Amino acid sequence: MINVHSYESMGTFDGPGLRLVVFLQGCPFRCLYCANPDTINLQGGVPTVTDEILSMAIDQKPFFGRRGGITFSGGEPTLQAAELLPLFRRLKEAGIHICLDSNGAIRTPAVDELLGLTDLVLLDVKQFNPAAHKALTGVSNANTLATARWLRDHGRPMWLRYVLVPGISDNPADIEALCREFGTYENIERVEILPYHTLGVHKYAAMGLDYKLKDIPKNTPEQLDMARALFSRYFSDVIVN
Repeated sequence: MINVHSYESMGTFDGPGLRLVVFLQGCPFRCLYCANPDTINLQGGVPTVTDEILSMAIDQKPFFGRRGGITFSGGEPTLQAAELLPLFRRLKEAGIHICLDSNGAIRTPAVDELLGLTDLVLLDVKQFNPAAHKALTGVSNANTLATARWLRDHGRPMWLRYVLVPGISDNPADIEALCREFGTYENIERVEILPYHTLGVHKYAAMGLDYKLKDIPKNTPEQLDMARALFSRYFSDVIVN
C-alpha cells in the first residue's frame, strides 16, 4: 500500500508537460516555510493500492502528450521507496514518463533502485551551506548532496530546484558555492528558482501550529534577478518558476 495525501490532475508545475501529480504522505524535513505541513506525518493520508494509481495514470495518458506523465511529490516520496518500486516498474511498462520530486534526504538501496527507474528527478536543494540548511530544515544536507552525486554518476536527468527565501537562502555566497558544486554536473538539464510564498500559512492556523516565518517578506524583483544572474553564470537553462 502507498500512503497518498492527495492528487492533482493536469499539473503544469512539477515537471515537463501536463502531469498527474501524486502527493505522498511523510517527510523527514521540517522546513520552516513548508507549504504542506499536513503531509509531514507519515501516518496521515490514505492507504492506496498500486492498481488504483496505475489506472489513474493510464486513464490520463492521452492528455500527457509527448512530454507529460506522472510526478510523485510530497511530503517526501522516497520515504515509501520500497512500496513505490512495483508501481514504477508497471508505469515504465505502460510507457508513462515518471518524475520524482525529492529533497534527496533518504539514502537506501530501494531509493537507488527507484531513482534508476525515474525518468527525471526534481531535486530540491534547500540550502548549500550546511549550518544554514540544518537551521532551515532541522537536518543535515549531506544525504541531499550524496543523492545529487549519485544522479550525476549514474547519468540520471535532473532539474535542480531552489527556493529563494529572503534572509534565509538568498545569500549570494551560499548560492555561488552551490553553483560551483553543481555547475559541472552534466545531468542537470534545468535550474528552477522558486520564489518564496505563503500560500500554505492557513494550514498552520488550522492545525494549531505557529508559522515561524510570518515576518518574512516576499521576494522583490531585484532579489529574483540577482539569483537568476548568479545561476546563469553556471547553467544555460535557468527559470524563475
